[in-house]
Formats: sequence, structure tokens, C-alpha cells
Amino acid sequence: MQTLFTVETRGPGLYEVTRDVSRWVGGTGKGDGVLTLFIRHTSASLLIQENADPEVRSDLTEFFHRLVPPSSDPSMRYLTHTYEGPDDMPAHIKAALLPVSLSIPVTGGKLSLGTWQGIYLFEHRSAPHRREILAHLCA
Repeated sequence: MQTLFTVETRGPGLYEVTRDVSRWVGGTGKGDGVLTLFIRHTSASLLIQENADPEVRSDLTEFFHRLVPPSSDPSMRYLTHTYEGPDDMPAHIKAALLPVSLSIPVTGGKLSLGTWQGIYLFEHRSAPHRREILAHLCA
């Protein structure tokens, strides 16, 4: 079974999609299996991360901004792919460092996530985007 989730982003950060994904998995009527999530973009990523403290999300966003700053930063002057804006090539680098797909076990029709784990789309671009996550449940 497959479905497509659309996530509207408002700039850099982590956008939780756990509830929507869990609802879909529960509605499939499937018991045990594996869920694969795949983001259909080259400037965003997927993560499983803590969903209790929002500071984790803001700290991750800030860490990756410092790790890979915009191309307008002097430390990034070596970049040549800059015509789509100062956030574009850094977004591609972040997506190359982070996962673009996830595999999550499904047990008894539910995601087998840990207590504090959530599923996130990690937006790396500054402008709002409409992102797509393809979900494939194999049971």
C-alpha cells in the first residue's frame, strides 16, 4: 500500500508528521510489516527524533545552520551552485548528510517508535515549500 503526504513548510526547521503517518498506517488494516518513507526532494530530509522537548528541534536546526551556512557566508565562497539563492546549495549538502528515507517497523497495525520518537521532515530551504513524502507499507 502507498500514499503521498504533503507537508507545507514555512522555512528551515523540523516539521512533525508522526500523527498523520500513524493515522494512515492504522487505517490500512495491516498488522505487522515495514513502513518506508521517502522524501521526494533534494533540499529536505527525514529524521526520527525526540518529540517531547521543542528545544531539540531548534538546536538541530541551529547546529546544521552553523555546520553548513548559507553560500553568502565567507566560509562557503568555494560553492559554484549559487544562482538559486544562498540557501540552495547548503540545503543540498544537508540533504546529502541526512537521511532522505526511513524504515519503521509496524507491529499490530502501529508504528514501533520509541516513547519519545517522532517522524520529522527537516526543511533546509528558507522559503516556504510544499514537500511530498511517499509512504509504502509492506505487510
